[in-house]
Amino acid sequence: MDYYGIGFSNIRLPNDSESYIYKYNKRINTFPEEVFMHEFLHSLERNAEEYGYQRPELHDYEKYGYQNEMIIGQKKWYTDYMNKNIHTTNGKIGLPSEIYTLKPAKSSNFTYSYKMEDVFKEPENMIEEIKELFTNVMSRLKNI
Repeated sequence: MDYYGIGFSNIRLPNDSESYIYKYNKRINTFPEEVFMHEFLHSLERNAEEYGYQRPELHDYEKYGYQNEMIIGQKKWYTDYMNKNIHTTNGKIGLPSEIYTLKPAKSSNFTYSYKMEDVFKEPENMIEEIKELFTNVMSRLKNI
């Protein structure tokens, strides 16, 4: 979650359709969406901490009796974590519901932000699709 003190989560996907991340393989990526969910929850966890809310650590799932399961990964843990539905002797714990309505506590969280649609823009017409196709072909030819 924290990269050299900058304080943001970064997920890098290669721009290569041959990469294993674009193919389902239960030994490698049983629940690839879990990576995005995990990093998003780290952001919410950090925001909750900065606002002073008590919540369990995201990586402490085993401490509360959860496990990483085949195919679904940590879906049960993440669901209960997000819904404040983790059973303890002192009641239920998890992320506070208020955290979903609050902006990050520090303005520095916006220093390196950018619009996702600028980076992951999908072609909107045939010309943009053809242009993207040529760009991908040319980048592959450079690597040969």
